[in-house]
Amino acid sequence: MSTHGDYEEPARPVVSARGVTDGSGNVTVSWPAGAFAGPPVVTVGIEAASGFRSWSVTANSATSTTVHVLGAPIVSLLGIQILAAAVPASGITVHVTATAAP
Repeated sequence: MSTHGDYEEPARPVVSARGVTDGSGNVTVSWPAGAFAGPPVVTVGIEAASGFRSWSVTANSATSTTVHVLGAPIVSLLGIQILAAAVPASGITVHVTATAAP
């Protein structure tokens, strides 16, 4: 902390976790007790095989975050690649980083 009267914002906690989606395409990661006073700001990364994957945060609180992952295989039809219907993706590794909201 400076002695010149300048304000320096205290460091915000940052916590990372990872998990694997269940049969419904959901994964919930828990945050350490007291790490966040309210819902943190989260970033998500996924490790996936071929095909298209999308994710959404379906729940976020000071104690845990739930991510839902959908997958759509790429299908070739008459030499044109198209996406098949998206379904819940199980067995996908999800990385979540949470930072305390300002």
